[in-house]
Amino acid sequence: MGLFGKSSDRPPKEQVTEWSQKIRKETRVLDKQIRDIQREQEKVKRSIKESAKKGNKDVCVILAKELVQSRRAVTKLYSSKAHMNSVQLSMKNQLGLLRVAGALQKSTEVMKAMQKLVKVPEIQATMRDLSKEMMKAGIIEEMLEDTFEGMEDEEELEEEAEEEIDNILFEITAGAIGKAPSKVTDPLPEMPGGATAASDEESEEDIEEMQSRLAALRS
Repeated sequence: MGLFGKSSDRPPKEQVTEWSQKIRKETRVLDKQIRDIQREQEKVKRSIKESAKKGNKDVCVILAKELVQSRRAVTKLYSSKAHMNSVQLSMKNQLGLLRVAGALQKSTEVMKAMQKLVKVPEIQATMRDLSKEMMKAGIIEEMLEDTFEGMEDEEELEEEAEEEIDNILFEITAGAIGKAPSKVTDPLPEMPGGATAASDEESEEDIEEMQSRLAALRS
């Protein structure tokens, strides 16, 4: 008997197996997304090195900010993968309980994980469908939208971002830039290969293109 008093038309074992397959498929979607973002990150790193050689500190800062945002996006995707792994493990446990008790059991672990996963844009549609099926099967209860979950202090995030930008620039440019303030007031040391106006325009176009690609991957 399901949570709403309805018996499922399909055997519980078949349902659990199908859920596990869908979760594995969506995990591969996240893996691909992570790889795509990481490829773009490598391009951004190369552009930071090139811009540093030309003395374009402003460009370096813009690109470093993009790198910070993309790294955070990857961290969130890895966190989502961990939640999906948790659900998969719970599905295996459900099969074990099914053999013993003859019915699927309510799971707090699955409930918590699915609450997180229905908010991940890349897999949202599938996770919402799975949640509805799990509710009908009685594994989880109806999920309520938590308006406040995920809200973070913007000022604190901005401070953390500035520190990350400093670290990224120092690391990628091998200390050539060091600290990268949000407003450039000091001239850069002379570096070989000064940029012409034409190359500056090309650099701006490249930056805009990279920003667009990273934004598309993160959305």
